[in-house]
Amino acid sequence: MRPLVRLFFLSLLLASPLSLTASPGAHGPNGEHLDGPAAGNASSDGRPRAEGYSELFEFVAHLEQGALTMMMNVFETNEPVDGADVEIEFNGIKDKAKFNPITGVYRFESAKLIEALSVPGKHPLAFNVTKGDDFDIVPGTLVVNADTHPHAGGNLRWWLLGVGLLLAAALVVFLRRSRRRLAGARA
Repeated sequence: MRPLVRLFFLSLLLASPLSLTASPGAHGPNGEHLDGPAAGNASSDGRPRAEGYSELFEFVAHLEQGALTMMMNVFETNEPVDGADVEIEFNGIKDKAKFNPITGVYRFESAKLIEALSVPGKHPLAFNVTKGDDFDIVPGTLVVNADTHPHAGGNLRWWLLGVGLLLAAALVVFLRRSRRRLAGARA
């Protein structure tokens, strides 16, 4: 295999996420749900995580620095639920999600909500979801351990970005040297 091709595949491998996680309500080969709500399981990057489902919808949420982020799917088909009206009420604090159509992520950014959810403990969540004529309340539990920090995943992202940029720079240097060698061999 040519060195350039090897370098390309190596850069793809290193730039890809180190851990892949299933979307909400992972499905088996026959479409069955493989999980129930795995309340309190931290994601592989250390952020507090909550999962939940109802008859209509399922979600995965992460507590991050400054936001509670959530992705939501249709329970039966695992199709993304885009542009729904999603509200949360926790300990008397209400917040409405902002939806990003590019990423498919719902964000709750109320400073009071994030502060209340950042306290170690089990936090029962209930999302009021309205999509067209469908309405449902989707429950789940967010468990924040005393040693878990909402911003835990941030360093991994920066590390991956740094590795990707380093590999891109190495590829540019390699291509320039190869081009010079070819030019010198032709002359």
